[in-house]
Amino acid sequence: MTYCPNSAVACFFLACLGGVTPWAALASSLKPDEQVVLYPALGRPVAGGWEIAVHGLVYEPDGRRWTAALMREILGLDEKSLTAEERSTFRQRIDYFLVDNERRKTFTVLAGDQPFRFGRSAANGHFNLRWGWPTNNTLFASWCGTASNGVARLLLPLAQTNRGPLALDIHFLSETGLSVISDIDDTIKISEVRDRDALLRNTFCRPFRSVPGMAARYRQWQAQDAAQFHYVTASPWQLYLPLAQFAQANHFPAGTFHMKEFRLKDRSALSLFSAPENYKRHVIEPLLQQFPRRAFVFIGDSGEKDPEIYGELARRHPQQVRRIFIRNVTNEDADAARFRQAFRDVPRQVWQIFNEPSELPGRLSPVG
Repeated sequence: MTYCPNSAVACFFLACLGGVTPWAALASSLKPDEQVVLYPALGRPVAGGWEIAVHGLVYEPDGRRWTAALMREILGLDEKSLTAEERSTFRQRIDYFLVDNERRKTFTVLAGDQPFRFGRSAANGHFNLRWGWPTNNTLFASWCGTASNGVARLLLPLAQTNRGPLALDIHFLSETGLSVISDIDDTIKISEVRDRDALLRNTFCRPFRSVPGMAARYRQWQAQDAAQFHYVTASPWQLYLPLAQFAQANHFPAGTFHMKEFRLKDRSALSLFSAPENYKRHVIEPLLQQFPRRAFVFIGDSGEKDPEIYGELARRHPQQVRRIFIRNVTNEDADAARFRQAFRDVPRQVWQIFNEPSELPGRLSPVG
């Protein structure tokens, strides 16, 4: 693992960024039936060490049927029109929405023998924190030593509980290197976003299907170009677990996930299928800003606004955005007015419209 710089650090680094918790304050506000999920975390170098962006959810399983009925109403799905297999899958998928998100929850994890307070969760159950580690910390160095393809898995016991440890996957990104920002729907997973009924069934009622050949190409980029991956989708976080299982089962490289917050109890419920362009832009651009010396490759599809989003970002960050690949699901010619407008002032060698993954280059470097 070569992602850890050898720099000295002040002893207060952990307290400033990591939130060290005194042993006297280990009490958790979690109830026995409340669960915690930690999403893949992004680690980036900062002065004196590394900062890990931890994002998670605290929830309680809840099988209230009125919530299921509300989900069917929001989705516009007639459960009676589904096959028996589709109904079974639908009930499994909406289980991720039928939870009671827990607010104002805190808990303490143990990294080695050092306690760290995580939380406090917001009204939607989500919490975010910046967890700092100095480079010369022995425990942190051991994490780096176990990393594979820039990813280390941590098992973090919960203090003063009999629960099993929480799993946290940390994706360490060096200041330089190559990142692939990938859309999910109709880029790596067949969703048919242009057909709303098909989209609903493919999202909630049917097994997820991989776009043939995409996983193999991604693995090739990972192996030959040391590419690291970031999966960006306007799907809600409630679908993270089935999407992560899909990615793993189809042998896509591990990556960070960037998804939309959705809650039945507030106005975000109205935005489940709203246009994704604003959301994606606001998720992708901070990655470019946090890693100004990294090269980025964007890959998406023509079904929605990926060409327009990626083109705008390429104009704003021409030194970072090295390649753009758009899977053609709309049967438009590469010289169509839409693509010329989306990629105006972006050099033609930077962007490519493709139909099959075999059309994509086997190597991404040198890029640009």
